[in-house]
Amino acid sequence: MKVNIFIPVYRPDEKFLSLLRMLKVQKDVNFIVHVIDSAAMGDEYKKLLSQLNRATYQQIEASSFNHGGTRQNCIDQYPDSEICVFLTQDAILFDEYSIARLVRAFDDSSVGCAYGRQIPHLNAKPFAIFARLFNYKDDSYTFSYDDRAQHGIKTAFCSNSFAAYRHSAMDDVGGFPNDTILSEDMYVAAKMLIAGWKISYVPSAKVYHSHNYSIIDEFKRYFDIGVFHERESWIREKFGQAEGEGGRFVLNEVKYLYKSSPTLIPSMIVRDGMKYLGYRLGLKERFIPRLIKKRFSMNPRFW
Repeated sequence: MKVNIFIPVYRPDEKFLSLLRMLKVQKDVNFIVHVIDSAAMGDEYKKLLSQLNRATYQQIEASSFNHGGTRQNCIDQYPDSEICVFLTQDAILFDEYSIARLVRAFDDSSVGCAYGRQIPHLNAKPFAIFARLFNYKDDSYTFSYDDRAQHGIKTAFCSNSFAAYRHSAMDDVGGFPNDTILSEDMYVAAKMLIAGWKISYVPSAKVYHSHNYSIIDEFKRYFDIGVFHERESWIREKFGQAEGEGGRFVLNEVKYLYKSSPTLIPSMIVRDGMKYLGYRLGLKERFIPRLIKKRFSMNPRFW
């Protein structure tokens, strides 16, 4: 299979250098790496990128970056690719087989999308650690549209921090949306499931990836998620409300913190309350003035 790896970057840091180093040592799979830079990364990054066997670099204007549109443009530039792998600049491959294990999911011809397991960075704090433990478990699975009755909106879960797509499946569903604020990965996964493709979770394919968000960051992030779910309301109609999954998250988070960091439970209550408030406000974003939306959003360029 022809595999292309796409990595959008914006002012990367040491994590991106670590990612490039891990790309150099990948085994059992051949691929081309494409970096799409919406700023101007330094010479150290470019030097390491040039040491990969097959790599390209493209610089774009920051104002032109779009979570879905930029990624779809990557796919469109390489119509002969069979598998398109997406990574974010802060996701570090766990070992030398991370890419090969993820790509192996496409040996099943019904799989349109596969994503790997994210484990927390070494500097992750308890809230970030739990988020990865909750969303990325040990057991693999392959979901079809019929699984929504049991798993609800989780059926369409995916993460472009480490995900791969079958090119023909992307063509089948029209690719990434050009105007989404975020969650272009869930958008495509949901479209694929409805079209009859399957989504695979491959926990043996791992990356280090987590964020130590502040409470305000969490509010802004969930505001954007609410905006996405409001604008793409068909996902909730087809797969169920996100609040159900959120409720399970909170219950399990309390149990986790009670055992590991009980003094953080009051902070958790405030944090999760702000996440819920942000999400509910995002669902009402059409009633919120544009200037306020920019302040609420993690993606102010979108507005």
